[in-house]
Amino acid sequence: MARARTAVVAAALIATVAPLTLGGPVAFAASPVTKAAAATAAEIGTVVQDGGRLTVPSGEEGAVTLRFTATLAPEVRGPVSAVLRLPTMLVETAGGPPVSEDVIRSTCAVDGVAYGACLWDMPYAYDDRPVDPPSLALPTVTPAKTSTGSTALSYTVTLDADGTAVVLGTPDARVELKDGTGATVAEGTVRLDFVRGTPPPDGRGAVHARDRSGVLWRYEGTGDVRRPFATRERVGGGWDVYTAVTPLRSPDAAGNGSLVARDRGGVLWLYEGTGDPAAPFAPRRRVGGGWNVYTAVTGDGRGDLVARDRDGVLWSYERDHGTGGLFAPRRRVGGGWNVYTALTPSGYNDGVLARDKGGVLWKYNHPGYYPSEPFVPRQRVGGGWNVYTALAGTGELGRDDTPDLVARDTAGKLWLYQGVRKPGPEWNGTLVPGPVRTLVGGGWNTYDLIF
Repeated sequence: MARARTAVVAAALIATVAPLTLGGPVAFAASPVTKAAAATAAEIGTVVQDGGRLTVPSGEEGAVTLRFTATLAPEVRGPVSAVLRLPTMLVETAGGPPVSEDVIRSTCAVDGVAYGACLWDMPYAYDDRPVDPPSLALPTVTPAKTSTGSTALSYTVTLDADGTAVVLGTPDARVELKDGTGATVAEGTVRLDFVRGTPPPDGRGAVHARDRSGVLWRYEGTGDVRRPFATRERVGGGWDVYTAVTPLRSPDAAGNGSLVARDRGGVLWLYEGTGDPAAPFAPRRRVGGGWNVYTAVTGDGRGDLVARDRDGVLWSYERDHGTGGLFAPRRRVGGGWNVYTALTPSGYNDGVLARDKGGVLWKYNHPGYYPSEPFVPRQRVGGGWNVYTALAGTGELGRDDTPDLVARDTAGKLWLYQGVRKPGPEWNGTLVPGPVRTLVGGGWNTYDLIF
């Protein structure tokens, strides 16, 4: 899913304040106009939400149900139409609309009668121009009076929101009902909380691990950091022929993400992601020989490759899609990279993490534009990382739209570090592993490679 920046402009709330004098409040006799307005207000019915404020997950959870009852004003004439309006305007950004085209999918029922799908109108403001807020048109029905003479309508609306709906926030939505003459016969508020839900598969990370028999296993992210991985799935055997395997960018639960693998003869092979979780890699393609000159090979997070030679010089290999998706001739990044004992992609398109011999973890970001040098100056993440025998950037395992990291300690326990945004020279700062780790589980010493 594209992660465009979004903006939400809340509708202004205008309060009317009674005039005061130095001697205290002043009582005014109600004018005929005031009396008429009061009488009109008394004749407008109410809308009452069942169960209080409704939490709407924005993700893969499926629909939740909003229920409310409208008690109508007397003397309703003709069929009654209804609309639900959010007090929010969606502002279009340079990166595209702030929400997807079908950000909320709804079905509607009135008094137990199902009317099928009902449609949302999601207008976007351009350059802060006035625009109507998002609204949902509810079915038009002809109400029947009850035995007590009152008239009420019970509405049931399902809300199935995708991940972009989180920008809608926590609106107090206005419901308004009008009869056939256009007169308002009921109005009121329903309260909603759009919260981050489970990301779609292409927004959830994945981890691969090779056991000592050469079998490769796949752990797909769940979107819940309390249980970050689903049950492992077998990719296939024979992966022990490789001395190095690295993703070019973080794989995801949808089966996307390519990787390269170097065999014992120094030949590098490319495995393209298929987009099929059941068979995440296409048959391998030969990149070329001579890769045994490198002591470390890793993806740089944005689909390219970096490799360190025995002298500590780091080289960059950019993907060359014009020649069949292999790599362009290498470019020298710089020397001094022998100070690092581990290199790993950090996740998304976000650079490389490097651990030095003192156990300090460093982050190398991409400049964010082409053409450019591969990395801007490094930033310190923190010390104490020598307790780990494996590090792997995973993409997003939670719901906060940041890449995460897993690390295995000497006892075989796997720990999760959720990504945080740290101030940096880039416009959006630097995404790094946060300071707090949570235990994923034990038994990860069965694997000799985790990526």
